[in-house]
Amino acid sequence: MDVARFSPSLERLVELISKLPGLGRKSAARLALHILRHSEEEAEALAQAILDVKRLVHLCRVCSNFTESDVCSICTDPKRDHSVICVVETPGDVLRLEKSGAYRGLYHVLGGTLSPLDGIGPNDLRIAELFQRTQENSVREVILATNPTTDGDATALYLVRALKTDGLAVSRIARGVPVGAELEHVDEATLASAMESRTRIS
Repeated sequence: MDVARFSPSLERLVELISKLPGLGRKSAARLALHILRHSEEEAEALAQAILDVKRLVHLCRVCSNFTESDVCSICTDPKRDHSVICVVETPGDVLRLEKSGAYRGLYHVLGGTLSPLDGIGPNDLRIAELFQRTQENSVREVILATNPTTDGDATALYLVRALKTDGLAVSRIARGVPVGAELEHVDEATLASAMESRTRIS
């Protein structure tokens, strides 16, 4: 596929698509050609959907998850456990946890992690809002679900120390060997984490 022969408008579309995460020029060119093969109505519908997302979707006033309302549907759901808050880095993490179906509490999206090398401190994240939620509401547990990275672990450690309040339990999601994985295919860091997070069964 010779992208150098594309027309200027098609080349611009390829260039814009290639800026999306995980897409190189070849993948961008395939998507651009796919769009070109479809009708003008379908292309307009796609363009309108992108514009609608940018215009309508914003962060929930309470938890910072994506929503089109002032407060998201999770925060307003009376069937959720409002005494438990799961802390995540991004709204995408909320989606992944919801797809698992294993959690029925509330969320709090930090908007990233602490990263001194990048100049990101506590005031750059929604940490103060988390503290306010735990103090003003009948929250009994905070579950830290930051990613198992250096910055994610540092953020979790900071929150553990900062959330030391009488009657408030702070936990960290377990990590280790994935379900169905064989040990020979698991890296050393994951095995070490699984060993440290082991649970007693007898």
